[in-house]
Amino acid sequence: MPRTKGDHESRRRDVSEAVWHVMAARGFTGLTLRAVAAELGASTGLLTHYFPNKNALVEYALDLLEQRTAARPRREAGPGLASLRAALLDILPLTRAATDSNRIWVSSWGAALADPDLTDDYAGKYARSRANLSQRVAAAQELGELPQGDPDRIAAGAHAFILGLVVQALLDPAAFPTDHQTALLDDYLTALTTLADSRGETHRP
Repeated sequence: MPRTKGDHESRRRDVSEAVWHVMAARGFTGLTLRAVAAELGASTGLLTHYFPNKNALVEYALDLLEQRTAARPRREAGPGLASLRAALLDILPLTRAATDSNRIWVSSWGAALADPDLTDDYAGKYARSRANLSQRVAAAQELGELPQGDPDRIAAGAHAFILGLVVQALLDPAAFPTDHQTALLDDYLTALTTLADSRGETHRP
């Protein structure tokens, strides 16, 4: 009996789940056709219908990672500093889904650094992330919640802080449980708002 379109879509979803589980468990460097086939309970020959080579698998995995990251639920918050805090919390590995996603992102950095095209692609992704934070910083400045200054520079500092915290939490989760990650972020934001107060600027709760 010939396979239907529904069969094909179902198998493709199974393949996507297998790719995701392998990356979450083994990191990006552990992503191989053999590992995906084992997770799927199939032969590597079946996977060649989807991925003729390792490069095709890597390209698919990166697309899948970006799609799932974009589809993750985001916190809703009011304008200004609350919005900035929510965006930074969304980056941290505070849930199982966020932890899996961050493990894969961090483990993919080696591949990105080794491939000039991927390097440019990742640079663009992180530039867009900083731009998003910069808009939130500017809104907080308008409300007097953050010091005046270049919002791009403040956003770059916040981005660097949060990515550093992500790496530490992934490497040593016992030392950086979720409540500690949140407390460290709040300490960082408090330092920024304290700077605003020390300069005599209006601070609104």
